[in-house]
Parts: sequence; structure tokens; C-alpha cells
Amino acid sequence: MTITQPDLSVFETVESEVRSYCRSWPTVFDRAQGSTMTDEDGHTYLDFFAGAGSLNYGHNNPVLKRALIDYIERDGVTHGLDMSTTAKRAFLEKFQEIILRPRDLPYKVMFPGPTGTNAVEAALKLARKVKGRESIVSFTNAFHGMSLGSLAVTGNAFKRAGAGIPLVHGTPMPFDHYLDGQYPDFLWFERLLDDQGSGLNRPAAVIVESVQGEGGINVARPEWLRALADLCHRKDMLLIVDDIQMGCGRTGAFFSFEEAGIVPDIVTVSKSISGYGLPLALTLFKPELDVWEPGEHNGTFRGNNPAFVTAAAALETYWADGQMEKQTIARGEIIETGLRAIVEEHPELEGHYRGRGMVWGLEFPAKDRAGRIAKRAFELGLLIETSGPESEVVKLLPALTTSPEQLDEGLRILARAVRETA
Repeated sequence: MTITQPDLSVFETVESEVRSYCRSWPTVFDRAQGSTMTDEDGHTYLDFFAGAGSLNYGHNNPVLKRALIDYIERDGVTHGLDMSTTAKRAFLEKFQEIILRPRDLPYKVMFPGPTGTNAVEAALKLARKVKGRESIVSFTNAFHGMSLGSLAVTGNAFKRAGAGIPLVHGTPMPFDHYLDGQYPDFLWFERLLDDQGSGLNRPAAVIVESVQGEGGINVARPEWLRALADLCHRKDMLLIVDDIQMGCGRTGAFFSFEEAGIVPDIVTVSKSISGYGLPLALTLFKPELDVWEPGEHNGTFRGNNPAFVTAAAALETYWADGQMEKQTIARGEIIETGLRAIVEEHPELEGHYRGRGMVWGLEFPAKDRAGRIAKRAFELGLLIETSGPESEVVKLLPALTTSPEQLDEGLRILARAVRETA
């Protein structure tokens, strides 16, 4: 692909230095459909990034777009705070009918604000209010958001440093595999809980991702998650599962914790819940935890009605018949096969790929190589990002609707990029 130099001057002179993704992909995108993005010069890129997991059904999904256009054209409510609207009612009914009731999940639904970190902040606040305790336990390499409460339970040193103040009331524990199986799971955690001299304040809750996305595609075993749920129950701690990136079908089932057979006390959902890339977040919790006073937690943009419309359409289109989960698992096997072929070509990568469903990572012992591979992949027409504490993992996050042919094409480009950066 021949890349001409786009006019980036206004971004470089007016926009803050905090911008990041545009530095990895130095072009100006103009259009997008399905699993492809097109820049101003007409170059097309295969998208294995999917809006950081916000576009599980692809860009400008035609079914969701039609529902959105019809709603806008009839002057449906756009901004409604937490007022009752027909769009919100339709979403709640579909969510209960298609997602919650078939899974026997009794959750109340809270709209905390438009982003994932809003959902996490609400979850932490609620856990502290219910238990009357301030301490929260999180895990090594966790990522839960960029606002202060979410950062306090995030592991990445670079992101934590951006807070500018001490991040308190959070304690990290080893995530699954962190100690390479040398010690029994939760030995340290339980010892601290039982020891009156440990210095660990009794936690209100534990927050965990079943698959750590930003942390490097670290996959928790179902038995590890079950043991964690049991520990929380025995020690009077609430279990919060952050399903912001891994929910909405990314790992196969709608919720990533379903495989483990657990029912968390609180679940955070965002990113692909709107289905169309529109901001929407949910904090779900068991009914007995619904101790909020009216207006005790609120936000101007918690009632994004266009997002309710596309979310309801996504649930009805992709989740009513049970086929999406099977398709995601099958297409995930295509990705796994492609990564296995890359590893066979590069034996030094043996044991360095991992994932579930349609989220996979390929880790490189030479820490800078993942970034070089992502750069070369962009030059070859593939959008991928890196993750992990040192950006050492190439992260594959294609839309769930990406065709097998597109998956094969993207994996061929990735294999070439790995080969050419050896």
C-alpha cells in the first residue's frame, strides 16, 4: 500500500498532546463499514481494533443504522437524563427478555453515565455504601478506567501516574497465573484477610476482569473465578466483574463470566452495549444492593436515547436466537489457528499466545517488537493495537461480525508483519 502524507496540521497544532491512537495510525479516516475503515485518500484498512471493543457488530451496522435513522427522523427524544422514554423502555424490556431472564440473572439496571469508567465508579461507590467499608481489592495488570476511583484499582504504572495525587483505598492481589502456579490460588489474599496484623483493611468488594484486555489478554481460568466468588462469599465481600470490554459477546457468551458459572454481585457493562459505538454504560447489581437514594448518583448524559435504540436493535438482531455465541466461538478458533501457525514459524513465541472467543493476544519477549509489528501491519492495511504493561502484546479485537475471509486476510497480514520485524 502506498501511503501519502495526510494533512495532520490542525490535529498537531490544536489538539492536545494526550492523543494516542492517531499517532499509531497517522492518516485521516473518513468512512467505515463493517470491518473496514477508509481514509481520505481512499486507502482501505481491515479493522482488528473495533473501537477498542465498542464495535462488536462492526462499523455502521446496517440494521442498527436503520433503526437509528428511523428514530431520529421521527424526532425521537435524544437527551432525556433519567426520564422515562419509549426508547429506554424498549431497551430495558429487550435486555430483560433476551439477556437477563434466560440466564436467571435478577439484576437491577442503573445508567450511571455514558462511559465505562462511570459504570466502575458507580459500582465502587455502591459497594462501599452497602458494606460501610472503603477498601477495594483489585488484581495485578487490571484496567478499570481513567477517573480517580477507577485508576485506584488499575495496575498500569503509567496510567496511575497521570492521576497526580495518591490513589488510595485499593489493594492489588495476584491475578490468575501471575505467580506461575507456584502457590495455591488466593493463599496470600486469604492469609491477609485472616491475619489481624496484616494491615489489610476489610474490603468492601473485589473487582476483576475475567479476561484482562489492556493488561495483556490475561485469561482467568473458570475454576479461578469460581474460587474467587467463593472467597468473596465466605469473607463478606462483594464481587464486581468488570465486563466493559469482554462483555456483549466478546468471549462467546454475552457475559464473560458465564463460562465459570458464577453470578457476580455487581457487573459493569459499556463499550458494545449500544452496538453502534454510541456512549452507553450500565451498572448491574442484585436487587438487595439497590440502596441508592433518588439522585444520589447521577449524570447529565446517562440517558442516551439513540444508544438505547441501537442497543435494543442489537439485542434483538444478534442475541434472540442463540447463534451469536456459537459463531463467535467458531471464528475465535480461526484466530487461534492463525496464531498457532505464526508461532510454529517463530518457535521463540511458543506459549506466548492466549485468548478466548474473539479476543486474542500474541506476546513478544522483545518488548518493543509488538509496537513495530503493529506499525508494519498498519502499513500493510491492518489496524491492530498493543496491550500489556510494556505494550509487549499484539492484541486482536476484530468485530464479532468479521467474516472468516476477512479474518484469514488479517491473519496473513499479521504473519507478514511478524516475519518482517524479526
